[in-house]
Amino acid sequence: MSFWKSLFNSQPTASATTTSPSLGSPVERDNGSESKIIFSKEKDIDVYELEELCDAVGWSRRPIRKVKKAIQHSFLVISMWEQRGAYRRLIGFSRATSDHAFNATIWDVVVHPEFQGRGLGKELMRQIIKELRSEDISNITLFADPHVVDFYRQLGFRPDPEGIKGMFWYPNSR
Repeated sequence: MSFWKSLFNSQPTASATTTSPSLGSPVERDNGSESKIIFSKEKDIDVYELEELCDAVGWSRRPIRKVKKAIQHSFLVISMWEQRGAYRRLIGFSRATSDHAFNATIWDVVVHPEFQGRGLGKELMRQIIKELRSEDISNITLFADPHVVDFYRQLGFRPDPEGIKGMFWYPNSR
């Protein structure tokens, strides 16, 4: 357990705090118009818009009713929106499940490809971790595809140094 405590007792580096975009600040668009990036904890997400976002990054389609159920039963949802005048679109999403006391697992972290590489994914992760920590949850886990492991390492996530403790059960796995 000392490993997990060490992750949350360390202070963020100066570069991590200075490179993140400020919430709600204008972001210059290629066409010259300004937009704002807004974060929300509202669970009332249009699941069709979320699935369009997931399509944009190449994720497999999931049954809409299950996506809706997953969001409803999540402990925390953080969405990221581009706001340009009255126009608003979903450009990022993450959610966490939890036992409401000790543990949380982050799921479905996605940022639209047009907005990747600008520090917004890092800010999305900082927002969800900050909210989980404000609920006194100290054991935060996630599952990552191999091509994004380095992204999560930069945010302080590490493979379990005490050995693999996670195991998976799948239907028809016998």
